Amino acid sequence: MTQAPFHHGIAAAPEGAEAVWVVAPDGVRLRLAMLAPPPNDCRGTVLLFTGRTEFVEKYGPAAAELQARGYASVTLDWRGQGLSDRQLDDPATGHVSRFSEYQLDVAELVRFARAKGLPEPFFLLAHSMGGAIGLRALHERLPVAAVAFSAPMWGIKLHPATRPFAGLITASAHATGFGSRYAPSTKPVTYVLDAPFENNTLTTDPEMFAWMRRQVEMQPELALGGPSMTWLNEAFREGRRLRRLPPPATPCITWMGGNERIVEISAIRRLMADWSGGALTEVPGAEHELMMEPQPIRAAFFDACAALFDTRGAAA
Repeated sequence: MTQAPFHHGIAAAPEGAEAVWVVAPDGVRLRLAMLAPPPNDCRGTVLLFTGRTEFVEKYGPAAAELQARGYASVTLDWRGQGLSDRQLDDPATGHVSRFSEYQLDVAELVRFARAKGLPEPFFLLAHSMGGAIGLRALHERLPVAAVAFSAPMWGIKLHPATRPFAGLITASAHATGFGSRYAPSTKPVTYVLDAPFENNTLTTDPEMFAWMRRQVEMQPELALGGPSMTWLNEAFREGRRLRRLPPPATPCITWMGGNERIVEISAIRRLMADWSGGALTEVPGAEHELMMEPQPIRAAFFDACAALFDTRGAAA
């Protein structure tokens, strides 16, 4: 591990946050970060799995919330985003050749947390695309005592008219050598710079939306545009595979916004209905990013995470 850049000026992270470079077994360089060092009387360490387009600095406030509740936290830039290696000539394209590659990143994050001597038990907090990666990791025995999901991407919301053809189109593009092209209706510009606050699909908090915009304005190298056709095809395939599996035994809570417009609500409801001991909370009026919603929603979400983690940590 060698020191990597960490943009403290845009992160609002706890004191002591730092980032390192590691190289995964397949040669991809990844940026990992300890966002919150262990507080006094630390109760464990949270592995933060972020969503598509995101980067470690975006979760500085989340790390502060977790630290205030007794938890250290670590996270990473997934391959293909943030400052981790990007695989295409057009770096604005969100791309991965196989979703299984993300599990190499997961293994590096766990290795990093242990190398730093961060307290166990470990817990998982996973948002959106990170929810798909996290659910797969749980099936592959990720060593966590409990998991909290925020709007997990166990399916992607599609217009009913396009749903029957979406998988066929993306699979055909991938098979015929056009997999690196942007998915339909997406573009190189990252969402928070392209969309107005009014009717945005991420948050109802204007200050948080403005903060997310400032982050990529100040550090444009962190921004990511739309996904590639191959990424979208892999996301469809992974969602189908995950939905066919019975939920793992890991204690779980899942929260999602009542106005969710990015991931498939029915997929979340069905899987959580089958999750023994799992609990689903739908927040009226909230959008996709619960950890970026107004403070009362954020506080309630992190309180729920801490309540689960406290209980399961004591039992571990």
